[in-house]
Amino acid sequence: MRVVFMGTPDFSVPVLQSLVDAGHEIAAVYCQPPRPAGRGKKDRLTPVHVLAQNLGLMVRTPLNFKDENDIAEFAALNADIAVVVAYGLILPQAILDVPKHGCLNIHASLLPRWRGAAPIHRAIMAGDHETGVCIMQMEAGLDTGPVLTRESTQIGVGDTTSTLHDRLSQMGAELIVETLVRLDELSAVAQSNDGVTYAKKITKEEAAIDWNQPADVVDNHIRALSPFPGAWFEVDGNRIKVLMSKQVAMDGDAGFILDDQISVACATGAVRLLKLQRAGKGLMDADVFLRGFDLPKGMPLKP
Repeated sequence: MRVVFMGTPDFSVPVLQSLVDAGHEIAAVYCQPPRPAGRGKKDRLTPVHVLAQNLGLMVRTPLNFKDENDIAEFAALNADIAVVVAYGLILPQAILDVPKHGCLNIHASLLPRWRGAAPIHRAIMAGDHETGVCIMQMEAGLDTGPVLTRESTQIGVGDTTSTLHDRLSQMGAELIVETLVRLDELSAVAQSNDGVTYAKKITKEEAAIDWNQPADVVDNHIRALSPFPGAWFEVDGNRIKVLMSKQVAMDGDAGFILDDQISVACATGAVRLLKLQRAGKGLMDADVFLRGFDLPKGMPLKP
């Protein structure tokens, strides 16, 4: 098929590569424009932009589709279909109507649960035991379109947003190729009005750890915010991020360290902090972290 690909971050990269490997003709790649990043604040290409350039594909980076010329250029590609995954722009109806088979979106949740910007983070944070990917026919609403195909995966006790992100990205890459092969025989199924939830964007302000929550809530919070923005607490003015934890069968006053393995009491139960990071330092396993920073038994931790 002649495909327009629309995506921007790391999550989208395996999908573009899978479409190329499957032999589809990529008419053009659309992604977010380069933006200042790093200490030098120099413009940096997005991950999809980098891959597209390496593959010799045409790249377009419109700020939006309010300009009629951008819509005309898109229409002139004469695409059979557009594949959209984490693009970062809301597509107007004038774009959705152009490709022969419309626009398909790869969404990282089991719709209608977790429509919106941060479905992976929110699924872990909510304690969901299962998530997945859906291939959806796009329409004007926010992730409201009918679903063509879906695949699920379990969320394990050791999963973080990082590990689940990578797994769902690869699942989406494989599922879109299968979906395009079967496109003529598939029927899109309207989403149920029951069970709709919205995955609002993650903010840095919500990253502070609240030890007054039950241990399962605290553990989910830590793993959901790993690697970004990173759940944190403070000790003597030092902000410490926690990127991995697990629940342990211990009890005590909420927020106090219970042993020499950085097990911290919660409202009920406790969590053991497994991977930590100080400002300006690399990520460390707990035993390595303790060699350079004292977190003794009995110390209270503040958010």
